[in-house]
Amino acid sequence: MTSSSAPRVNSLALLILPSALLFALFFFLPIGLMAVMSVLTGNPVVMPNVALTARHYARMGDDGYYLEVIWTTIRIGLWTTLAALMIGYPLAHWMARIKSRTGHALLLMAVLAPMLTGIVVRTFAWMTLLSDKGVINQILTSLGLVTRPLQLMYNETGIVIGLVHIYVPFMVLTLTGVIGRIDERLEQAAENLGASPWRAFLEVTLPLSLPGILAGSLLVFALAISAYVTPILLGGFQVMTLPILIYQQISANFNVGFAAALGMVLLVISLSLVIAYNHLLGLVSGQRELQ
Repeated sequence: MTSSSAPRVNSLALLILPSALLFALFFFLPIGLMAVMSVLTGNPVVMPNVALTARHYARMGDDGYYLEVIWTTIRIGLWTTLAALMIGYPLAHWMARIKSRTGHALLLMAVLAPMLTGIVVRTFAWMTLLSDKGVINQILTSLGLVTRPLQLMYNETGIVIGLVHIYVPFMVLTLTGVIGRIDERLEQAAENLGASPWRAFLEVTLPLSLPGILAGSLLVFALAISAYVTPILLGGFQVMTLPILIYQQISANFNVGFAAALGMVLLVISLSLVIAYNHLLGLVSGQRELQ
């Protein structure tokens, strides 16, 4: 039995080895180097004498500007996630419950079509819509609804609008798979027992789709707080986020250590969300088993 299981283990290890090497090379190695650089006084490649230090992290705690940048990044991520959920959930529910294959294919194409266009192109399209002389302000001005252009760009509002458009498909695709696995007969049974369609949705479909809501929200939030192109184009350096600040520290100030520390903060935020997601998912699963 031992001799027969050994070849299986060896063959499995050979199959996993390429993936493990790629994962280590493109994930663990860069993050490990970033973590090391964040606690060094300089770049050991060009500086002979470097020492361990916590000054990069202390700098973030001492200067309220960097804490404000972190909070701005989190706030934009939260608003983007909430808006994507509000827009994506009804669309995902419609896609999961539609009976027509043609209708489902058309909805799927409508969701996937924006993803076939580059982020830069989509962001520039929003710039033509949201700018002071853009389509939206021109229409509002011509109708007499506003006397001067609305400030839809170079603020958090414009950034959130652009990010929502980019990341709604991720929310929809995540929720569609979860809602599609919920048996429709559960809703029908609730309605047969006297519940209205809205109450059946609130007490049956919505709780059962909570894992999809959590997964989609986690994905959108992680992507939103790490976005660079859309915030810098629609924010125009008027709204500072962590990715933009990291770019500035490397390109303008050549402060690789502080940029690495900012990157580690961004990573910690994302990992904290993953841990919280797993915890909430465990609580939801436990409650479902008790019921």
